[in-house]
Amino acid sequence: MATAKRGHSSASKPTTTDCKLTVVMPCYNEIKTIDIIVGQVLAQPFDIELVIVDDGSKDGTRDALARLAAAHPQIRVLLQEKNQGKGAALQRGFQAATGDIVLVQDADLEYDPSEYGRLVEPILEGKADVVFGSRFAGESHRVLYFWHSLGNRMLTTMSNVVTDLNLTDMETCYKVFRREVIQAIELEESRFGIEPEITAKIAQMGVRVWEVPISYNGRTYAEGKKIGLKDAFRAAYAVSKYGLVWPMIGRSPKPVRDSDHA
Repeated sequence: MATAKRGHSSASKPTTTDCKLTVVMPCYNEIKTIDIIVGQVLAQPFDIELVIVDDGSKDGTRDALARLAAAHPQIRVLLQEKNQGKGAALQRGFQAATGDIVLVQDADLEYDPSEYGRLVEPILEGKADVVFGSRFAGESHRVLYFWHSLGNRMLTTMSNVVTDLNLTDMETCYKVFRREVIQAIELEESRFGIEPEITAKIAQMGVRVWEVPISYNGRTYAEGKKIGLKDAFRAAYAVSKYGLVWPMIGRSPKPVRDSDHA
């Protein structure tokens, strides 16, 4: 993977096309937003491979994806036979990725693809192997649910306790990886427990993790938000399972040696 030179000025943030970026997009019943978000992703100044994993949509999203894939050779559409959850869709998308860097993008409009530059910059500069985009690190965001925000912060704190990371937003959609890192992790969670599972396992690998601020335009449940209370309980369970139990029984991923870093 070509990397940007160290020490470049803020005026020359990397927007290179010599780095292939795989965007993995799990998708379920997003007919209202799929055309818009795909257009935003493909407009970014990278050599983009867009892997969309449709998780059993029944609202016409699959027809829209077929049309989009026919019009844009950068798009690969993978179809799940039935709805299995975001985690299952991500697992399939990660393994199909061929880019130098892999980035997760939800199919709604809560996260802004114009921020890809800042998300990949620490990896392009050779400073990071994984980057989290934080909604709680000072950027603008839509004001919505207090209890949802509190739950996110509590889960992040629980995760930090067992991983010894100092993240501010473990549950963020925007997670970015060197492809070798994410494809080396054996993932198991099929729903939203995938977020703490990924976080625990990258911490156990000893890779370099960075966090950058991102904006956030959260949607309401009436607008299609899907995560609920039972997902929060599963996420708490996943924090304990992968952060505490798995290391105790020797099932943690192998650490990455210094020589393995890009």
